[in-house]
Amino acid sequence: MATEGQPTDFVKVLHLLAMSFVWGTQVWVTFIAGFVLVARVPRHTFGQVQGVLFPFYFYSLLASNFFSLAVFAVYHPRELLDWHEALQVCLYFSALLLVGLNAQWFSPSTTELMLQMQEVEREHSLGGEVGLKTKKEEYTKLREKDPKYKALRASFFRYHGLSSLCNLLALLCTTVNMVYTALHLSTI
Repeated sequence: MATEGQPTDFVKVLHLLAMSFVWGTQVWVTFIAGFVLVARVPRHTFGQVQGVLFPFYFYSLLASNFFSLAVFAVYHPRELLDWHEALQVCLYFSALLLVGLNAQWFSPSTTELMLQMQEVEREHSLGGEVGLKTKKEEYTKLREKDPKYKALRASFFRYHGLSSLCNLLALLCTTVNMVYTALHLSTI
């Protein structure tokens, strides 16, 4: 493994903690928190909680991914990288870029569209129900009779889909880096 000096044990621990924080947070938010909340709290409450937590979530990931990339780059100069290390750098950078896209564009746009949709839904006494399948017919009727709501919903799902895709790809990048790091712990 190519290195520019050896990191101290403290740097190794910080690097591993940052990577673990990113991976654990991504797994929790992606696969646990959202599914539990959507099944247990009113629809609008679920959206508002995500609207408040997601900026913190994405900026925490952004800072931790930046730290991991910086530490890796300092101890793995570009000129000395083998193909595994080059792949790791690409994965660190990709995760950083994907989380940055979410933090700056997709998440704020999704939240803004959600708030506009909630406003229309409140006018029709919707949004207080628990679960996504409750009052499904009422939401279908609202889409059919209100073109503004239909357009908002289409835009919301487009941005939400892009945000989810970025989140899953960033999680994949983090997972591959965690596996590689676990298999080469002595060379962090």
